[in-house]
Amino acid sequence: MTTRRQFIGGAVVLVGGYSALRYGGPALRDLLTGLPEAEALATPEGFRALPLGSLSQGLDPLVGLEPAQVHEIAPDQLTGRLCDALFGMDRVPEGVVPIASFSDYACPFCRVLTPRLHELEATSAGAIRVKWHELPILGPASADGARAALAAAQQGRYAAAHGRLIRAAFQPTEAYLRVLSDDLGLDAEQLLADMDSPAIRNALTDSRALAQLFGMVGTPALLVGRTLVQGEISARNLNRLIEIERAAGPPPGCA
Repeated sequence: MTTRRQFIGGAVVLVGGYSALRYGGPALRDLLTGLPEAEALATPEGFRALPLGSLSQGLDPLVGLEPAQVHEIAPDQLTGRLCDALFGMDRVPEGVVPIASFSDYACPFCRVLTPRLHELEATSAGAIRVKWHELPILGPASADGARAALAAAQQGRYAAAHGRLIRAAFQPTEAYLRVLSDDLGLDAEQLLADMDSPAIRNALTDSRALAQLFGMVGTPALLVGRTLVQGEISARNLNRLIEIERAAGPPPGCA
């Protein structure tokens, strides 16, 4: 009997050790504990939040932005167009899970989560749709990177610019942005001009207001359907949450 217990105990240790090495500590905890329970948000009505994970926090969501680039709106002004502001669509089709992703280029946790979201969307055959929000809270480089990515979107190359900028530290000097433009096949002069355009200011304004409305305190932050996730989330738990939201149907205001 003792030998059997020792064998089972040793097997558990070996499996646990392999899982920790293969998938990391958070994934191993998921295997043992499952998805945490979400709590209802006071506002907006009908949304909920998972407990905080590890995240990057900044002091000022306007850091690095010049006064001419700052335009604020009250968060509650978004409630009448919340689905469009969050997910980029007026309504969400049945069976589709919308995800709003808020990130900063200097956030190390974002560098792990962003490629995972890109892959999920690309392999979902349209069943997962990600709306990317720039939330530069960690310094002037983050703010300039956000404006550059949004300017690249004006030329249809947001995903490429976002994926390039999220991978490594950078200083978004004019020379760097010209090299980036050449690498991505962009018009550099147009990108530099668009970085200061009203469209980019409006996109940053909406994302900041959404972050305030949902009480986001750092990056990464996700709205997976009706569920707010702030900080790290493992691939296993993210997949679980997506299926829960798929079964629940479109989030409030998106039907």
